[in-house]
Amino acid sequence: MKKNMQGFTLIELMIVIAILGILLAIAIPAYQDYLARARAAEGLNMAAPAKLAVSEATLASTNGTTLPADANAAGYTPATSTYVSSISIANGVISVVTQNTGCPGTSPTFTLTPQAVGGKVQWTCTSSNDACSPASCR
Repeated sequence: MKKNMQGFTLIELMIVIAILGILLAIAIPAYQDYLARARAAEGLNMAAPAKLAVSEATLASTNGTTLPADANAAGYTPATSTYVSSISIANGVISVVTQNTGCPGTSPTFTLTPQAVGGKVQWTCTSSNDACSPASCR
């Protein structure tokens, strides 16, 4: 006689629940870290129009190296979002202040410094919180 399968035993179900618990214990902190980095990276994404405005104003200047004094001189209107509290331009240097990112410590502040070289503007990025900064800004 064959015995028909009646379903899963209690031990088998408990093993599956234990495996899921272990996977979730690893996955949830990794996902939270990913979310914090993505929120911080929004600051650099929102700085792209400011970078373009500074680059155009710099290259349109008489000698191609004069940096705009502020956002008005660059022709840029600052914007904010849920995770970006302010974007400012001072002598061509762009400062992006983030907020509510969930990063450990404080939300990062990005500083984008331009350098006009040979008819091109090259950017150097620094951050106040390397733990949450994109790789391009560490």
